Amino acid sequence: MEEVLFESETDESRAAVADYLRSVADRLDDGAVTLRSGGEEFTVNPPETVEFEVKVEREGAETSLELELEWTDGANEGGGGDFEVA
Repeated sequence: MEEVLFESETDESRAAVADYLRSVADRLDDGAVTLRSGGEEFTVNPPETVEFEVKVEREGAETSLELELEWTDGANEGGGGDFEVA
């Protein structure tokens, strides 16, 4: 069963979302990402290697871009892969 540890959804400009993603990327590079929304706060410490999924979906008139990082808590480093933003 899935347990949601943190969730936030807001309407933002593309520029604001880009700034947020840059901030997350910088913190990911440092090893810990703290997410805050209202009075909620949650910190994750992903391992050096994570599973990275990029997905674009269309449901009716709505299109979504999903970026997901996934890892097993306490897992050792695994292999890596190549990816790029075009």
